[in-house]
Amino acid sequence: MREIIFDTETTGLDNKADRVIEIGGIELLNHFPTGRTFHVYINPGDRKVHPDALAVHGITDDFLKDKPSFAEVAKDLVAFFEDAKWVAHNANFDMGFINAEFARLGLPPVPQEDVIDTLSMARRKHPMGPNTLDALCRRYGIDNSHRTKHGALLDSELLAEVYIEMIGGRQAALVLGSSQQTTTVVEVEETETIVLTRPRPLKPRLSEAEIEAHQSMVKTMGDKALWSRYR
Repeated sequence: MREIIFDTETTGLDNKADRVIEIGGIELLNHFPTGRTFHVYINPGDRKVHPDALAVHGITDDFLKDKPSFAEVAKDLVAFFEDAKWVAHNANFDMGFINAEFARLGLPPVPQEDVIDTLSMARRKHPMGPNTLDALCRRYGIDNSHRTKHGALLDSELLAEVYIEMIGGRQAALVLGSSQQTTTVVEVEETETIVLTRPRPLKPRLSEAEIEAHQSMVKTMGDKALWSRYR
């Protein structure tokens, strides 16, 4: 199974007016990172980065001036995500922006059944919360000390580790991955088993005194003692 753990950064919170300015993605195959990544900054056109959004991700209008438009990166984005599940934390937010960008280009939206929301997963698994990405990193012992601001690729890398832990950790990934392996059945010829009897029984290792001492101890344990079954 192929999955892309991804994140977006945007100019603001309104997917009808605001625009995507960064997309980062990590490819998983059978829940293991393959090393393939997708990362791009995007020029939002005449839409400016809202100050509140700037405080979160630190991406400035000036930085985005020479970056490609969404239309210019859409082909590569669709190719990278093709036939994969889209996995995001608070996926409704990210998919709202992705599908809005697709709609502007006349592209079909991503089907809901192809989307996995790790925030919903975390809320079911840890109903008492908190379930932010930082909180989940702390819960699962994932080092996020280098995360001073939000960034699409960095957040995707952290979320990939969190996601693997939420579905059962590396051991679960090994089990799930093994289902893709081919099983070889080897037919073994039946053979007759011959059981030999010793010509002379082995001498008991316990002395008569030790056996009597054990039997006396068992009697003190009552009729329901387990040892009574083996007398």
